[in-house]
Amino acid sequence: MASAGGSVALRWGLRARSAFRVESCRRNAFDQELLGPTSLSGFSLQHHRRAYRAALCIELTKPLVVRDVPSSSLEPHEVRVCVRYCGVNFADILACQGLYQEKHSLPFIPGMEFSGDVMETGVDVSGIKEGDRVIGVANTKALAEEYVADQKLLWTIPQGVSYEEAATLPVSYGTAILALERRACTKAGETVLVTAAAGATGLATVDVASNVLKAKVIAAAGSDKKCNLALQKGAVQSINYNSAGLREEVKKLTANKGVDVAIDTIGGDIFKEALHSLSWEGRIVVIGFAGGIIPSIPANLLLLKNISALGLYWGRYRSQDFPVFSSALSSALQYCQEGRIQPYVGAVFKLEEVNEAFAQVTQRKSTGKVIISVS
Repeated sequence: MASAGGSVALRWGLRARSAFRVESCRRNAFDQELLGPTSLSGFSLQHHRRAYRAALCIELTKPLVVRDVPSSSLEPHEVRVCVRYCGVNFADILACQGLYQEKHSLPFIPGMEFSGDVMETGVDVSGIKEGDRVIGVANTKALAEEYVADQKLLWTIPQGVSYEEAATLPVSYGTAILALERRACTKAGETVLVTAAAGATGLATVDVASNVLKAKVIAAAGSDKKCNLALQKGAVQSINYNSAGLREEVKKLTANKGVDVAIDTIGGDIFKEALHSLSWEGRIVVIGFAGGIIPSIPANLLLLKNISALGLYWGRYRSQDFPVFSSALSSALQYCQEGRIQPYVGAVFKLEEVNEAFAQVTQRKSTGKVIISVS
């Protein structure tokens, strides 16, 4: 989520309806009539392998298509998972526009998080067996009926946690936990401002801050409806920043003190308002730039108020500090099992409706997590 969104102008809605044809799903996975001259390196269909359905980005900025792709063999340390649900993330949409910091060769299957059942394990796999319910994280390829994962990137879903809930946890709750607990070092009783508070990551942040860390949350969102949802998830106060100035409202709600912590996913002017809303020794954590504008930070403000501006690129922990990355996901699963957090699924789409799902996120019509029901 750390990449700038630019102008998020994918016309997923109308273009998807005209371009997407479900009847193509069961044709030869890479029929040249459908794909034209596009390079298909790595996806040649072999007759001795079975195929499974996946959502493919064949051309950047164009609607995805659902096709059959060939199943791959397992390496000794790998696990084959039957995917039940895949989370939709803003990063997936950016990747399909070529705007994400990690570029993918075409064609590629998006999808960064999933829940499902273990179908098969490699000979060196231990601790995970066939039939286990798991969640997993990926760079790509999770938006499909099947995913082959490195065993270390799978976590067992505890009893009492549904597949739908589990699919919401890796990115949104993993990000929220690291932002609040590790980067901002949030303490009980502190006041936390959350922007885009009804979105997937925002609502997860409200949930963790309010119900796990026992902080006082001010939820900022773009409509009264979204503000009310954040209040239902544990926020004590809310601000509709489309009808009132964020900085001024924070002053009113905190008796001019400001907030101890701000978690921002929007960037642009909203970030600047949140930065000015910090109290003495306050901390702001930059998670992303969903508004499309990367703001500059006035260093004099950091000095005058002794405040800190911090960044969080959730996915980077996977390669730089895997124990921290893994611990955040384990905590999310534990919090969910204990009932301390309650993930909110705002909408569920079928795999064939992937473009409608992307459109709902892009057009900011979604609340909570949007997930795809795959199998």
